[in-house]
Amino acid sequence: MTFGHPANSGFAVDINPAGAVQRNGRDHSDTVVISYPGIDLNYAQLDDQAARLARALTDGGVAQGDRVAYVGLNSPAFLITMLASFRIGAIFVPVNFRLAGPELFVVLGRSGAVALIGEEGHRELVDAIREGSAIKRFLLVDDDPAVRPTGATPGWERWSEVLAASEPTAQIAPALFDDPAILMFTSGTTGLPKGVVLTYGNIWWNSVNVDSRIDTRRGDVTYAAAPLFHVGALNSFVIRTIVRGGTVVVRRSFDPQQCLHDLLEYRVNSLFAVPAMLAALSRVRGAFDADLSDLRSIVVAGAPVPPSLIRAYAEHGIWLQQAWGLTETAPFATHLPVEYTLEKIGSAGIPMPYTDVRVVDTSSNQHVGPNTTGEIVVRGPNVTPGYWENPEATAAAFDEDGWFHSGDIGYIDADGYLYIVDRLKDMVISGGENVYPAEVERVLANMPGITDVAVVGAPDEKWGESVVAVLSVDTGTSVTLDDVRDFASAELARYKLPQQVRIVDRVPRNASGKLEKLVIRRLLDGDTGA
Repeated sequence: MTFGHPANSGFAVDINPAGAVQRNGRDHSDTVVISYPGIDLNYAQLDDQAARLARALTDGGVAQGDRVAYVGLNSPAFLITMLASFRIGAIFVPVNFRLAGPELFVVLGRSGAVALIGEEGHRELVDAIREGSAIKRFLLVDDDPAVRPTGATPGWERWSEVLAASEPTAQIAPALFDDPAILMFTSGTTGLPKGVVLTYGNIWWNSVNVDSRIDTRRGDVTYAAAPLFHVGALNSFVIRTIVRGGTVVVRRSFDPQQCLHDLLEYRVNSLFAVPAMLAALSRVRGAFDADLSDLRSIVVAGAPVPPSLIRAYAEHGIWLQQAWGLTETAPFATHLPVEYTLEKIGSAGIPMPYTDVRVVDTSSNQHVGPNTTGEIVVRGPNVTPGYWENPEATAAAFDEDGWFHSGDIGYIDADGYLYIVDRLKDMVISGGENVYPAEVERVLANMPGITDVAVVGAPDEKWGESVVAVLSVDTGTSVTLDDVRDFASAELARYKLPQQVRIVDRVPRNASGKLEKLVIRRLLDGDTGA
């Protein structure tokens, strides 16, 4: 006996988030989906705005598979542009708003974007590099209360006028699992950025993974203050929330005092953050006295999480959930279940339900046993199919069995929990010994008086490389090399202890919270120190 129906043969599921927003606009039209200073949009309004922009883009020649770039901070326009791109089957390119002119030129050139939506604060930068680009249409956001055009804008169309003149189209391009949705460029902390292709399937499977592991619910309120051009901020909760009928509180950037106010005012349920954000929030007066019982799910990723920070929140009944992943894994490959926050403190967790994670020897590529350090590799439907128009980089990142090589070093303990040690490229070899900077950074992050830390290697005639700790400290605090070595010696072998210390006003990090090791190394160039 067989089951099924012939009509289901070859059935394809449309997983376009724009379609979900359209349905929510029909079924829950009055529900506020975006809350932003001076702008609240319900689902019907968001769907209408995305439909109008989609019509304007197609009337201007943007077709399925074309790239549409957005340059600006977190805003409703960012999400409207993304959804409009999805509606016509174009590929959305969220651009790092902190890029300098030459970096922006490279990203826009590599993406081949044919349309760009931008904010006033980035207009002059775009104008300086627009010649020779493939971009044919420039739209300037002019209805955002936080950033309005300041004068004449030759070569730019006004966003509000374009949307008002366009009739909304109800048509939405079907999105299948292998269709590209987002082109997201890596942060470039180790070199030139690569364009990571994320398909609708990658986004969808990440949602399934997160829904299976993290306590989120239909109608939840999520908080979006981390930069949305980063996959963690965009794909952890934001896309899932607008698909499921919830509310996104959008902030242009993170301010710890404002964040505490918003968490209470909007009774926020979920939040993605990098460790530096949560460290700043913990220092706000009254933060741990506030009633944050609505905040069920705080996922922290993007950089190593100091155990002291986890304990500080746990002492007040707030449980930080660590996760690990990359842009290429859309983003989460592992997650530490909330009930193991303290029992497995420092762990990045266990593999997501529909993702395989293992550790392999860096030389032989063979799977290694428990508690053995090696490179972390990932395989699953949430993993990118490859890099945009870069077959060489794609071939280098995947082995013959389809495992993506992350470039991160770690180990899996006997219980199956992953621990991140460091980036493979950041490893320091001092006197023939391997020193993983992230291990030293985790120890020094707990030292009183230190507000941030980075560890890098510097050329050394005797040892090959020496371990250098770059620190920012509390005002009025004095920290010496001897202080640092004495503190760290309780947990680290002698060869791992810093041999130099540099005090800086701010340890360079990118918008994703990752240490900018290239910038930090440049700070040391020509500075031999003591």
